[in-house]
Amino acid sequence: MAIVVKDLVKIYSLGSLEVQALRGLDLTMEEGEMIALIGPSGSGKTTLLNIIGGLDKASAGSVRVFDKELTRLGSGELVEYRRSIVGHVFQTMNLIPTLTAAENVELPLVALGASKEERKKRVEELMQIVGLGDRMGHKPGELSGGEQQRVALAAALANDPPLILADEPTGELDTANARIVVDYLSRVNKEMGKTILMVTHDPAVSRVADRILRIQDGVIKADSASVGAEVDVPASYVDMLRSRIEEIDRQLADLDNSFRSGEITGEGYVERQTGLKGTRSVLGEELHRLGIVH
Repeated sequence: MAIVVKDLVKIYSLGSLEVQALRGLDLTMEEGEMIALIGPSGSGKTTLLNIIGGLDKASAGSVRVFDKELTRLGSGELVEYRRSIVGHVFQTMNLIPTLTAAENVELPLVALGASKEERKKRVEELMQIVGLGDRMGHKPGELSGGEQQRVALAAALANDPPLILADEPTGELDTANARIVVDYLSRVNKEMGKTILMVTHDPAVSRVADRILRIQDGVIKADSASVGAEVDVPASYVDMLRSRIEEIDRQLADLDNSFRSGEITGEGYVERQTGLKGTRSVLGEELHRLGIVH
């Protein structure tokens, strides 16, 4: 097993208030598997990813990743774990705007102490893998959102980690770019053998995974095969889709108001509206596929 999580508990203290984000969660994941984690906001998805990624510590329970018991690792050991075992892909990409795409990918290799020659060869290889060999000298601001996320994926692969954790990797992208990024994630899983655990709200994204896990109230509520299989759809999943569509409708209304008040340019308005409408269309298609009229 690549990941074995048992009785995982995470409690956050907010002043005198305690919030239990994870409530005895269990999870197993095989090496080379790709899993999509879905669930409503506040259900514990990102908390789980952060603990598996060594960015946060569990309050109780056991987390074993590639034979490393994370709950027993000290601070220095966790730094080494993050460098060698885990590659992170975040919704916000986390690229440094003043560096080129190639330099952003090279940064993890510098931290690892790789030679200049090794770094150059690895960066060129990774940029080709994500289809951006001709964009190496461009800075993030000169790239589309989809291209930026592919650079972030290349950076996550720089140290050749066996595990990739992706937190809403398509959340900021329009439909077309989301599909491109998902295709590259799937290729990394199948062709490079990387184990991928991915949080997503997008049903089209979740269907490329081997399994879909639904998390709710800090525990895994459902575990179903993906790969085009027909599975029982829990009411909470349908509610999540409807809630996301309603949220997008609110964002579209706010966008119209911002444009009318001159807060954004016409170009920015069209780009943002196209992305939101594309995402809404995908969510609507998913509800239609489930036989539900929104």
